[in-house]
Amino acid sequence: MIPVPTRSVSSMSVLRVATAALLVAVAGCSKSGSGSGGRGGGGAPVLVGKAERKVVPLVIDAVGTVEPIRAASVRAQITGTLLRIAIREGQDVAEGDLLFEIDPRPFESTLRSALADQKRIQVQFENARAQVERYKRLDVGRMVSQEEAQQVQDAARALEAQAAAAAAAVESARLQLSYCSVRAPIAGRTGNISVHEGDLIRSSEAGNLVTINQLNPIYVTFGVAQQYLPAIARYRAEHPLAVEIRLGSTEETPAASGELTFVDNAVDTTTGTIRLKATIANEQQRLWPGQFATVAVRLAAPEVLTVPASAVQSDQAGQHVFVVKTDSTAEFRKIVVERTFNDDAVVTAGLEAGDTVVTDGQLRVISGRPVQVKPADILTNPTAAGREGVAADKAGPGSGQGKQQKKKSSQGS
Repeated sequence: MIPVPTRSVSSMSVLRVATAALLVAVAGCSKSGSGSGGRGGGGAPVLVGKAERKVVPLVIDAVGTVEPIRAASVRAQITGTLLRIAIREGQDVAEGDLLFEIDPRPFESTLRSALADQKRIQVQFENARAQVERYKRLDVGRMVSQEEAQQVQDAARALEAQAAAAAAAVESARLQLSYCSVRAPIAGRTGNISVHEGDLIRSSEAGNLVTINQLNPIYVTFGVAQQYLPAIARYRAEHPLAVEIRLGSTEETPAASGELTFVDNAVDTTTGTIRLKATIANEQQRLWPGQFATVAVRLAAPEVLTVPASAVQSDQAGQHVFVVKTDSTAEFRKIVVERTFNDDAVVTAGLEAGDTVVTDGQLRVISGRPVQVKPADILTNPTAAGREGVAADKAGPGSGQGKQQKKKSSQGS
């Protein structure tokens, strides 16, 4: 019997032990990787949305200023003492309402004097006219001279002119007396009253007694870039253009609405804008003269292809989205965005209705690699994501939690 060398037997034993240890290690790594894959879930977690066709208004946004359609600066037309203020500041008044009373006594005296003069001259004129009639019945040349008859006629014509002047003086005196009652020239709301009862009001003074602004309806004046002018002209020829007014950039519901009623006849060469006006119903009086407002002019409401605006990404080459295909892999796709409206982006090229696009998690996506669509609260709510991870640990065999319990039990033993 041939003896087996002791060295050779020892080397074979060592080789077998090393090989077994390597296999055990590989199997352990494989299980560990499988467990982590169960928690990561088959691809990058993302939120998605749909490309769909919907009606999206074609809107021009601008910032405008509220202006009254009618505004009246009330001033005294005569000089006199202010006896009474018949209104309150900020009061709504109707056209013709009494605002102020100026002492009428000097003007009443002037009217009485003018009436007396008119009456005196009227009597003289009637006597002269009667004398002219008598002279007409006489034989001019025999009973009265031609010159005398002519003088009577001239006197009558002079008195007729004086009577007309006296009548005009009476009308003027009546008009001056009427100015003692200062009335509202328009309907609207009064502003600050700049005088007090007892003040001497002078017609020559430049200050106003009060200003009245019409509040309903009301103007909103704004400017848009000149490149919008062709679209405005085109759609305005087809139908009235609706205008919505918001008082803040974050306000969702319009404060008021109306119609575009004025387009200026020239572009401002210094700014390259054109001036527009919208007439707005203001029954609730939410709009106030001098106020700034956000204006939205609705040109049309076409049906277009849209995606959530959060799906659109931009780089040096342009705009793109990640499309989730039926095999749950992501595809990089270039698109053309015409405009945005609220949370929607209007797409004119690159997508079709029904395409699924990534709306959140784009930084984790690689084109051609799989993605995993998650509920919205998983990516936006870290607590929910944590609960999902704990559930995966409990459900998976050989989970980290089980390993730690086993480790603790072995340490205890």
